[in-house]
Order: sequence, then structure tokens, then C-alpha cells
Amino acid sequence: MSGTDGILELRCAGRPVASYTTRPELSARHSPRPYLHPVTTPAGVPVSAFAPDDHPHHLGVGVAVPDVAGHNFWGGRTFVRGRGPTELDNHGAQRHEGFARLGPDGFTEALSWAAGDGRVLLREERILRVRELGGAAWALDLSFALTDATGAGVSIGSPATNGRPGAAYGGFFWRAPKEAAPPEVFGAAGDGEAAVHGVCGNWVALAGDGWTLVFAGADEETRRDPWFVRAAEYPGVGSSLAHERRLVLPAGGTVVRRVVTVVADGRLDRAAAEALVHRAVAS
Repeated sequence: MSGTDGILELRCAGRPVASYTTRPELSARHSPRPYLHPVTTPAGVPVSAFAPDDHPHHLGVGVAVPDVAGHNFWGGRTFVRGRGPTELDNHGAQRHEGFARLGPDGFTEALSWAAGDGRVLLREERILRVRELGGAAWALDLSFALTDATGAGVSIGSPATNGRPGAAYGGFFWRAPKEAAPPEVFGAAGDGEAAVHGVCGNWVALAGDGWTLVFAGADEETRRDPWFVRAAEYPGVGSSLAHERRLVLPAGGTVVRRVVTVVADGRLDRAAAEALVHRAVAS
């Protein structure tokens, strides 16, 4: 890995596969945060999207939460019960504090999640690793640990917990590029967006034009989070930290999640996708 001006280049088997921006220059409305973009397959096919027209606050690949004690770390409008999506001056920012480890295969990063007034609500340890899975695929292993920094506890919510059914996004999120046709969706729970969205499953896949992404929870806690999946409206996959109820961290409490993503050339079928993701999680 090499980097200048807060941008790190990730390499797998000697090839660049992603860039990680640690200190983005973004407006408050984007809820500034470190992100991965561009991300590519081994052959160089792009599989991430940054600030697309349909959702300008979608920033490639990273960790984003729309409601941390009422503060927006997702970007864009906030869903308010009884009012719907509403423009609020409640955006927070994730601040890169430094690297505990930085090497050719990834890093361990310290971050603070600060409200607009500067108060730190959460501290995060983020660990990212890249691994080769053969010439046509690699794996991104991303884990994050969020710890209450207020000393009084903090709660994490989503539009779903605030009254919008089916919108329990918040946590790990990967925004894929929008193409002429929606990507194919399939997973452990079945085929199609409706079969996997809002459902717990060991893995879920998006297959687009010359690329496939296969996402898997790599531990029991992560596998208990339902998947948030979009394909018809826009292509994206994420986790749901707060699906039916708010996730409450006690004073000094920590929540840990780990998602492993296979990034592959070509349009994989179910058997190939499942075999690769099982290998990625086990390695």
C-alpha cells in the first residue's frame, strides 16, 4: 500500500484494486467519512460508485449510519417519523485519527465519530485486509468496532426504526455502479431482490456487466444482521445494525461487525459464487 494526501492505494497480487480516502473534502450534507473508491476487479472493471446522481451521499464502500443518537452519519436527508425524509442540520463526520498498522495487505485505523458541534459520540477501530483468491478474484475483509465515547451510552437507529418499513440500512455499505440493466441478485436465502432484502443469510451476491460481488457475514453477530439490498432502484448492498429496533450501546459498550466481500471478474453463477465466498471467509 502506498499513499499521498490521505489517499491510499490497495494492491492485491501486485495489482491496484482500490483507493482509500482518509480525509475527504466534502460538504457537511455528505456526512464526511473515509471511503473506498474506486474499487475494481482484478481485470480493472469498476465495481464501486462515488456520489452518483441518484444518491450523491453514497460514497463508494465504507461504514455509514443514518442515526447515531439523532445525528446523521449517512448523508442526505433524515427520515423523521410522521414527516418522512427531511433536511436537517444534524450531520456528523467520521474523522481519521491515525493508523495502528499500515502495510501492503491493508491497515488498522482509528476513527472518531463527531457530531456537528464537535462532540465525539463513537470511537471506531476499523480493520481492512485484501486477499487474493486466484487470478480472477480477490477478497476485501472489513471489520469495524464501534465504542460509546459519551460515557452515558448511545443508541443507533435507521429509517426503519424511525417509521420507514424496509429501510433498515446502516453499518457496512457498498454502492455499486449503475448500469443499463439492474444486476442479478441471488444469495443463500434465494434468488431476486425480494428474496434476500431484509433477510438474514450467510451470503448475498450482485452480478453485473462483467463483475460479481459476493458479500458474507464472517461471524455469528454479523450473520444475525439482515441484509439491506437494492438492485432495481440502484445497486447496493449493506448490513442492518438496527433492523426492527434501535441498537443500544451501554456506557463504554462496543459493537463489532465483520463483512468479507469477494470481488470477481465475470458473471458468476450460484455454485461459483458460493464456493468463492466460503473460501474467502475461511482463509
